[in-house]
Amino acid sequence: MLELEQLQVLTGGEAAAHAMRQIDPDVVPIYPITPQTPIIQGFAKFVADGRASGELVDVESEHSAMSAAVGAALAGARTITATSSQGLALMAEIVYIAAAMRAPIVMAVGNRALSGPINIHADHSDSMLVRDSGVVQLFVENAQEAYDFMVMAPRIAEHPDVLLPVFVGQDGFTITHSAEPVALLPDAEVKTFVGEYGVPFPLLDLNRVTSQGPFAMPDSYFELRVALADAQAAAASVLDEVLAEFAAMSGRSYEALESYRLEDATHAIVVMGSSAGTVKDVVDELREEGQAVGALQIRCFRPFPTERTAEALRGVTDVAVLDRADSPGGRPPLYAEIAGLAPSVRSHVYGLGGRDLHPEHVRAVFAGEAPHYVGLRGSS
Repeated sequence: MLELEQLQVLTGGEAAAHAMRQIDPDVVPIYPITPQTPIIQGFAKFVADGRASGELVDVESEHSAMSAAVGAALAGARTITATSSQGLALMAEIVYIAAAMRAPIVMAVGNRALSGPINIHADHSDSMLVRDSGVVQLFVENAQEAYDFMVMAPRIAEHPDVLLPVFVGQDGFTITHSAEPVALLPDAEVKTFVGEYGVPFPLLDLNRVTSQGPFAMPDSYFELRVALADAQAAAASVLDEVLAEFAAMSGRSYEALESYRLEDATHAIVVMGSSAGTVKDVVDELREEGQAVGALQIRCFRPFPTERTAEALRGVTDVAVLDRADSPGGRPPLYAEIAGLAPSVRSHVYGLGGRDLHPEHVRAVFAGEAPHYVGLRGSS
């Protein structure tokens, strides 16, 4: 078990910065944007204080930050960066390229609404913008998970069967700027757990000259995209392996999806991110009132655990999916993954632009009394 002195009161942003300090990546391209700025700012202070040695690369935009990250990772340097909202939108072109070039970059995402109108608070629309890029996407519930999954992210990204960017999303302000006790692992244990960095064909290896990022004609493009899909599929098994190893080291167990009091539930809510805590609290309250309710928290959105989700919801007759991102004219992203996996699946969108999800909203969702847009002013 961890010693008491390893408990610190940290925000999610500070927790992620500590994970970066312990990993001590070789290169960290940086461009600040609210609410991820404390993550990179915190790591930069560790470098300035001599507690980390990573090379900070100041760039002129998020597009350049991801471009620098691709070059550094493929040249043979462990690379971590961070962004939010419009920053991820500006990166989107290079995010697709990073996945296609199999660059194992780790990125902390302070999830924030996309413009317009401009808004600096939490929702998941930024991550959903690149949901089909090929990156692994993880969503955490609190500061402890922000730390733990940042520690695990390099192991997933750099696995030879994966070699994909891994994004660790924490809800902006709700997690990035909210403090709570966080148990940090000893520096040496993290260093050993993460291990040495390596890519199979580094750009700077002149003894094995390779083509990187070539133009692909129809006779090869299809196969390359399928190879990317295969790497995503492999990431599911790799995530399980890394989670098991992390649990053995830390005593903290996680799964790609967490079933909460679903064993005999007839009604369930599916949710991602910080709102999972609110939903679980309401589940406990309703259970005390004799209602057979439960929750399913999705931590790994890509690759999506479809079969496990269906198994977790087996026997649940009514499922409500809470999306913190909308898809105007179509199905919201999390609902699109869940639809058809239970006899009845309802779609609800909540929390856009940082709008709070209150326990009474969750109760209304369970009761089937909530509108599609939960918490919208003027709705019943």
